[in-house]
Amino acid sequence: MKLYGISTCDSVRKARKFFKENEIDLEFIDFKKTSVDCKKVDEWLEQIEMDILFNSRGTKYRILKLKELNLDASGKREWLCRENMLFKRPIIEYKGQVIVGFDEEKYEKIFIK
Repeated sequence: MKLYGISTCDSVRKARKFFKENEIDLEFIDFKKTSVDCKKVDEWLEQIEMDILFNSRGTKYRILKLKELNLDASGKREWLCRENMLFKRPIIEYKGQVIVGFDEEKYEKIFIK
């Protein structure tokens, strides 16, 4: 299992704490140290809708003034390819699934059986 995010993000912290408390091993990929490319973005978009993957409420979105550009899905994809801080977090790859965000109830159903 891989968990993508940044270590300072509250949702990522909650997710990492959940996995640690439940003794579930994972590989943590920090977007600040390792960026994902367009190939990975496209893989995720095969399973996840753009509106779920693209964070239009975050600081980076506001700093870049992307609202003013009125981006379509293609434009958002291009931005995700070059600016990983625009992803909603955490992103988890688990047994061929892509799970976005922290939801403890959902995590319990998926990861604790």
